[in-house]
Amino acid sequence: MAKSRILVADTIHDDAVEQLQKAGFDLALQTDITEDQLVKTIGEYDAIIVRGRTKVTRDVIEAGKSLKVIARSGVGLDNVDLAYAKENGITVINSPEGPSVSVAELVFALALAVIRKVAFADQGIRQGQWLKKQSKGGELRGRRMGIWGFGFIGEEVAKRALAFEMSVFGFDIMPERIEVMEKLGVKFLSSDELASVSDILTVHVPLTPKTRGLIGKREISAMPKGAILIHTARGGVVDEDALYQSLVDGHLGGAGIDVFTEEPPFSNELLKKLIALPNVVSTPHIGAQTNEASRANSMVIAEKLLALLK
Repeated sequence: MAKSRILVADTIHDDAVEQLQKAGFDLALQTDITEDQLVKTIGEYDAIIVRGRTKVTRDVIEAGKSLKVIARSGVGLDNVDLAYAKENGITVINSPEGPSVSVAELVFALALAVIRKVAFADQGIRQGQWLKKQSKGGELRGRRMGIWGFGFIGEEVAKRALAFEMSVFGFDIMPERIEVMEKLGVKFLSSDELASVSDILTVHVPLTPKTRGLIGKREISAMPKGAILIHTARGGVVDEDALYQSLVDGHLGGAGIDVFTEEPPFSNELLKKLIALPNVVSTPHIGAQTNEASRANSMVIAEKLLALLK
């Protein structure tokens, strides 16, 4: 029986490469492949592994005459044409389990940086300013954490919020995730209720046509005055114009942002104004950018491919 051929189009952990090779798969490591090259060569492979760089477009799928599996090492699937893959009977897998702890920890890095004015104070120090009085902040303890999307990441956020002695509320459309909330001691609320009670609202949903602009003017306006929004999901899930206006108007007290509709955001006038606000802390899409998450994502994908292609 011929070995299944797998194209590794983006870098994955060496341990995952070794595991797949030991299992007898024929791996082609082409981690700098262009889209044009991909269209020309994808027909030779049974599966492709990508991260965020490589786009598995309609043209790529159409050229993948032998393609059985598209494996995304990571959470988001917005770089894969899911509808066309399904239409062609191709299985799409990802690894939402892999980066959950890393993303959850970043949520609290951002929340603490905003509420304790860490970035603001740090910037002052670097500029020779001792902004002690201006850097008075608040505690997480006793505040209400709202988690919009209670998948693997939302669950890890909840565990840490409870350890901070916060009141934790959640919303998810999947009944089985509501059961997880109940076991952890997280109160399920409707999406409307969640926004209205959240002193800190963190969003963990994929970017789809249904979730684009999910957190907009209506949802942000419903949040308590002085609340903080943490966004580590995908650019486009939060309406950035509505977020900016709420921060400028003084309704929201701050925001921690890891993802943008344009990345890098430096050529977009709205985004440049947003990240320049003193009560905004932003990072360059680093939610899963840890050694641990990198390995976990790769190993989860390797195991799933072993199960599908054995």
